Amino acid sequence: QVQVVESGGQLVQAGGSLRLSCVGSGRTFSSYAIGWFRRAPGKEREFVADISGSGGAPAYADSVKGRFTISRDNTKNTVFLQMNSLKPEDTAVYYCAAGPTRRRNEYLYWGQGTQVTVSS
Repeated sequence: QVQVVESGGQLVQAGGSLRLSCVGSGRTFSSYAIGWFRRAPGKEREFVADISGSGGAPAYADSVKGRFTISRDNTKNTVFLQMNSLKPEDTAVYYCAAGPTRRRNEYLYWGQGTQVTVSS
């Protein structure tokens, strides 16, 4: 089992950048795929990006491709989401989740979320 905690969310102007962090507990952190998801007010939770346990093959939602970058540092049990060229529609609570695979329904361990607000 692993626990994850997100941080880094804040209010930012459109066009700005933020870096979110997801810190995991446990010695087996590197064996877990990590995904970032978000939920905007009044909308369903949606996939943003994910990365394998080894840090390879990052994948992105079309809406963030070219603007967001996911990476991980397993020596620090941390996964990052670098968000550039932010838009008001990126406003949401961002969650990271850990799972044994990258299948969306196998992300089992979720953090509490961090709020990102992008002002126009």
